[in-house]
Amino acid sequence: MNKANIYLKISELISLKLNGAIDKKAEDQLNDWLEESQENQQIYYDIIKEGWYQSNVLDQNKFKVDEGWYEVKLRVKSKPKLIRLVPNVWKYAAAAILVGVLATTYFFKDRLFNPSVDNTVTPTITNTKPIEPGTDKAVLTLEDGSQIALEKGNAIQTQNAISNGEALVYKNKEVIELVYNYLTVPRGGQFVIELSDGTKVWLNSESQLKYPVNFMEGQTREVELVYGEAYFDVSPSTEHNGAKFKVLNKAQEVEVLGTEFNIKAYRDETNIYTTLVEGKVMVGYNGKRQKLAPSFQSVLDISNHTVSVAKVNVQSVISWKEGIFSFIDMPLKDIMKVISRWYDVDVIFENKALETIEFIGVLDKKLSIDEILSIIKSTSINDYTIDNKTITLK
Repeated sequence: MNKANIYLKISELISLKLNGAIDKKAEDQLNDWLEESQENQQIYYDIIKEGWYQSNVLDQNKFKVDEGWYEVKLRVKSKPKLIRLVPNVWKYAAAAILVGVLATTYFFKDRLFNPSVDNTVTPTITNTKPIEPGTDKAVLTLEDGSQIALEKGNAIQTQNAISNGEALVYKNKEVIELVYNYLTVPRGGQFVIELSDGTKVWLNSESQLKYPVNFMEGQTREVELVYGEAYFDVSPSTEHNGAKFKVLNKAQEVEVLGTEFNIKAYRDETNIYTTLVEGKVMVGYNGKRQKLAPSFQSVLDISNHTVSVAKVNVQSVISWKEGIFSFIDMPLKDIMKVISRWYDVDVIFENKALETIEFIGVLDKKLSIDEILSIIKSTSINDYTIDNKTITLK
């Protein structure tokens, strides 16, 4: 078992322990892992003590952090600074969170809570309608230009595809010419599409995909991410007579043989982010080509046509498709940009100094906007107001 899978398994065991659902066999496995090294014991201690327990997510009456299970050789001589701990803790905890094992929320700046922030002030909320989290919805534009609204709970069927309101699935047919459809996901939406070759695409809020209703046999399979963010799970070329798969967008193309990757190319951002989860991809831009290895991300700056490549936390990058916001050392300005797309709101920074404050956090996308803002307020901002669909941070 590789290291990533080990971390995933251990995270699952820890979550079972925290939720009181662990059986003897699983508990023995967790015990064995803890006995292996002091580093493992430190990891376990950090996850609970510094993250989930102090964030008041766990029921303190059901789980006593300093009793019982904590008698398993959890010796820590000094308490490290949280700003250093949290990035290390994340890589062990994220996998379990992202697969829905834990129902926790944590959000940090320099400390778990900032005592200088006055949380006694009640935010001003004057919106006439509650701001709801995003949901499954999209607009399908057919080859004749007609449009069909897709939304959760509404089943539809066209000549080439069916939808249950959460995903759109195309039939595989032989064709002699390419005919294109568009799937557009608005702000406050998300949707999944399965193309005729079996490739699955998850579209994030404010995204648009152009694709053939059916691919031509033996020819390169091409789609276009017109804008936005999408996660691709590509049907292997071996199942399509060696036909390659390409994803085009305004400044680059990604060529794959059969793999999983994420592309983020929003219209209001100057960078295009391509992150390889597994397999092989070749990113082409401005006449150049860049090969990516798994867990690496290319960042194309379309303003000056330069590219940088670095290893990233893949789970954090793709967490959006699992119903999680994941922020690692991200400025509040960028965080609120993500929030604004999902909740379909506008954000104003009355205090411009807040824009550059960096956070580390994991938030459930099902939380209300008030819960999200309250969590952020507990760490840095003094206050916020909500006026209809405009949020002002103070």
